[in-house]
Amino acid sequence: MSTSLLDRPTIDTVSRESFAEELQQTMAAINLEFHWFGINRSVTASQKEQAAETFDAKGQFVSMGKKLIDTNHPAWKAIIKVRGKIQKYWEAMSLPYPQPGVRLVRRHDLETFEETMRDLQAELRLAERNLDIHFDELRSKAREKLGSLYNPGDYPVSLIGMFTVEWDFPNVEAPDYLRIVSPKLYNGEMERVRSRFSEAVSMAENAFFSELIKMVDHLIERLSGSEDGKQKVFRDTAVTNLLDFFERFQRLNIGSSEELDRVVGHVRRIVDGVTPDSLRGSDALRQQVSHKLSLVQSELDGLMVDRPRRNLILPQRETAIRQAS
Repeated sequence: MSTSLLDRPTIDTVSRESFAEELQQTMAAINLEFHWFGINRSVTASQKEQAAETFDAKGQFVSMGKKLIDTNHPAWKAIIKVRGKIQKYWEAMSLPYPQPGVRLVRRHDLETFEETMRDLQAELRLAERNLDIHFDELRSKAREKLGSLYNPGDYPVSLIGMFTVEWDFPNVEAPDYLRIVSPKLYNGEMERVRSRFSEAVSMAENAFFSELIKMVDHLIERLSGSEDGKQKVFRDTAVTNLLDFFERFQRLNIGSSEELDRVVGHVRRIVDGVTPDSLRGSDALRQQVSHKLSLVQSELDGLMVDRPRRNLILPQRETAIRQAS
């Protein structure tokens, strides 16, 4: 009796160990961290009691806070945009690793990563200086909008140095000194490291699966049906994001999952040569692409259900952001 793809493991244990070893030998661990001025503050107990009285409530049963800066101000939006740009680049260049704030970058990409991050760091400083130029204006507006909740002590003298991004290269290998101090501890640490890189292989596969499912689902939803009798709004990113995914997959994928390689190749062939404009201009093409992607969608759902439960947990945002008070 034949065995379907869903009835056999993605790769055997020996193969997974070899892929984990490849990951360990070709990737570098990088920790990225934002230090960010926190714009949300708690109110005093008396202020909370006063607000609660308005609703005939007790202060201890009410949660209340205040916002220090108008987040609709162009200067604030600009600095948030830079942070998002840094986050996006960081994730596009790396694979997940089972340690908060740490991801894996290919060693031959380290110089490019460093140069680009330096440029983005400089861009963040410019956005910070621009925000600082408008700081008096932002405080004045806060004083007006917050009324008696306004507290000048919530604000620093200047915003310079309050928004930074830093990165370093943490050692994720077993420390050499353990080899001399305690061979037993060293061997245990070596095993822990191997286990973490094996988990990193699974995390990488899961991240690619999850991202592909999300984009395929979105494209199908945009191509199918109409809203209020009109064709659904179809933005270029519905296709270009897929093309970016293919490029990143080709650069970072280590080939640990035959099913993943196959289904990515299938989606790529479906959208090969398809442009946003061609989809907008042809109902027949929209229906054709939507139908083919729907078949892949069912296959992707089945593959994800068949994967071990620990691989189904979507990776959370890994960059640490410290709220400076």
